Amino acid sequence: MRLLLDTHALIWWMSGEAGLSRAAEAAIRDGDVHVFVSAVSAYEIALKHGMGRLPKAGLLAERFEAEVDLEGFDILPITAREASHAGRLDHTHRDPFDRLLIAQGLINNLTLVSNEQVFDSFGVARLW
Repeated sequence: MRLLLDTHALIWWMSGEAGLSRAAEAAIRDGDVHVFVSAVSAYEIALKHGMGRLPKAGLLAERFEAEVDLEGFDILPITAREASHAGRLDHTHRDPFDRLLIAQGLINNLTLVSNEQVFDSFGVARLW
């Protein structure tokens, strides 16, 4: 299985705070599972931390690559194809970060780890 962590799932995993479902936590811990984190999550965390909306994510905002690497996760860069696809998705869900995660999941055949049920309407695989 290949997973793509939604930003909130990454934050909960890194902080150790309750929030992840048991199924999500078990899948992330599974040594046979390849876990990806999108580059868009680095942007979202840095932006929202700077705005004061993610006060506990300071370390992740400052040292995103190093912290993700310590967990053994791979950073998924954003491609022009993914960005273009995100822009063409149905506009029922307007969050630009989520739209890019959806596009990356669809194009790269990844299962999104997220509690956001709205993702299901886009046909992307989701685990929660």
